[in-house]
Amino acid sequence: MSINVKARRRDAPRGHKRPEPDDASLERLVYERVRLGIMSALAVREELTFNELKDLFEVSDGNLSAHARKLEAAKYVTCSKSFEARRPKSVYRLTPLGRTALHRYLDHVEAVIKATRRYAPSG
Repeated sequence: MSINVKARRRDAPRGHKRPEPDDASLERLVYERVRLGIMSALAVREELTFNELKDLFEVSDGNLSAHARKLEAAKYVTCSKSFEARRPKSVYRLTPLGRTALHRYLDHVEAVIKATRRYAPSG
């Protein structure tokens, strides 16, 4: 017997919260090169503009925008929009939640590296 997952979600009572994403899905969010770069750059600089990030990672406007929106949706970064000399200006900052996620991810990567070095045959 198969269960239609989509139908069960629609039938959920109003006010029912969706389950929180697990650590693995949050790690995948940070893992992607541009998103990891954005978070790492913001970890060492208080804020960066959209154009600074775009130049830093050599990506298109659309590509950077899509990655930044995913980080905003996860509440890992904030974006303040304003105008400077009649031109739009977006400024990004890392949130405390984003800093925690970045450190958790870096700790995981360090553990993998240490384990690999410890158990890999020397050659």
